[in-house]
Amino acid sequence: MTNLEEIQRRRTFAIISHPDAGKTTLTEKLLLYGGAIHLAGSVKARKTSRYAVSDWMEIEKQRGISVTSSVLQFDYNHFHINILDTPGHADFSEDTYRTLMAVDSAVMVIDVAKGVEAQTQKLFKVCSDRGIPIFTFINKIDHFGKDPFDLMADIEDVLGIRSCPMNWPIGINGDYTGIYDREKKICHLFVKDNAHGIKKLDVISGAIDDPAIQSHVSPEIIDALKNDLELLNEAGDPFDREKVAHGELTPLFFGSAMTNFGVQTFLEKYLELAPPPENRKTVEGTVSPTDPNFSAFVFKVQANMDPHHHDRIAFLRICSGIFEKGASVLHRQSGKMIRLSQPQQFLATERQIVEKAYPGDIIGIFDSGELGVGDTVCDKKSPLTFSDFPVFPPELFARLSPDSSMKRKQFLNGVNQLAREGAIQIYRRPYIMESFIIGAVGQLQFEVLKYRLEKEYNVTVRIEPLEYTCARWTKGNISPDKLIGTDNVMVVYDMKEQPVYLLPNAWQAGWFAQRNEDVTFLDTPPVTTVDE
Repeated sequence: MTNLEEIQRRRTFAIISHPDAGKTTLTEKLLLYGGAIHLAGSVKARKTSRYAVSDWMEIEKQRGISVTSSVLQFDYNHFHINILDTPGHADFSEDTYRTLMAVDSAVMVIDVAKGVEAQTQKLFKVCSDRGIPIFTFINKIDHFGKDPFDLMADIEDVLGIRSCPMNWPIGINGDYTGIYDREKKICHLFVKDNAHGIKKLDVISGAIDDPAIQSHVSPEIIDALKNDLELLNEAGDPFDREKVAHGELTPLFFGSAMTNFGVQTFLEKYLELAPPPENRKTVEGTVSPTDPNFSAFVFKVQANMDPHHHDRIAFLRICSGIFEKGASVLHRQSGKMIRLSQPQQFLATERQIVEKAYPGDIIGIFDSGELGVGDTVCDKKSPLTFSDFPVFPPELFARLSPDSSMKRKQFLNGVNQLAREGAIQIYRRPYIMESFIIGAVGQLQFEVLKYRLEKEYNVTVRIEPLEYTCARWTKGNISPDKLIGTDNVMVVYDMKEQPVYLLPNAWQAGWFAQRNEDVTFLDTPPVTTVDE
């Protein structure tokens, strides 16, 4: 297979949704139908005592929510698939937003009963702003929910995008028995079982007038289906690949991830329609996946995927060139050459060493602390820098300290490693060594940090909330001694030793800026790149 053919068969996408819409369950079922696993777990798994593959952290299994993105890779038909399962909870949206930098398309999961929800709107906007094509999966249609036409109107009214149903539910709301493939004009009726979705469903397929179909579906339901299809054909939007690529149209699919209803038909159609790797923006211009010079960026860092070794994995999205095991590349942020050793591909925590990887692929690299989220690695003879990587200002602050001074070494090690993942911001105060100031976007991030320090580093900690909501940096790294009005401001230093000013609210941040008119204040850290 040629390099171009390898690139064209890559499909790299994220699954996004509001919490509890079924995102992780759908991910699990795509793995089941893709042949990557033989039995599917569920997020809470009360009946099966199995957990979702992508929820690999112990805290995820206990709470039944995703708190970090997972990388899942497998082959199906002739496609090589990279799925990024993202957290749905708003407190972990920072991780989700960064993960969306690494994908070529996104699958938006919507609960049939709830329609478009708040977090879905935020994630949709991120995708839309970045030009990421969006495919929609209406989930839980084995339960009573909104009318399919009302859901289409909801998507248009709330998100501002038209939808084109690729299939349509067959049956009565709350008791759908199958889906109709509009392109192939085939009905797929699903044979219900008591396996709780851990195995594939049996399917009866045929044309709408096929006796095998009509023997399982009443004439009234057949007539209702025909009427719906006629209305869609007359008044609905036809499928248009260009409009999908430009974010003007979302292909719409119906199904139930929990019962495997419609999952396989969605997977196969999605892989057919989803885009392969495309051009990426850089500070210098754009880079094509067919460019022979290697380039990639770090979109995620994860500590302790192997809890026995306290390892640290940097996840890279390859954008151009062919990656080969052991390659030496330029790290743009430091200007140093580094060796990318032991490249791995993942099924959550399961790993496999890879000899080669292509544009569109996600690989994990063992990292000793050199790489950070948003960093670029590339061929030395063709340096470039990937830009516009999202950075989020913290909104909550707290004092973090160990319960026991005897665990200081474990405490410092754990805090520094977990801070490099990017979810928690760590600051130090001058001359105070026994504690840190931490900042986060959401309260749950503090709880996860506390849990992980205890479970992964064997150190219990105290987290004391502080009355600050704003952090400000200065352009040019100006010394705090040269600023006016710092008496009521907490001055701390970030991991790059840049001074940071913590303030109680936005009004006082504005007042602070007015008193220092000659200084440019930033609400995120200034970005620096070392050029040769």
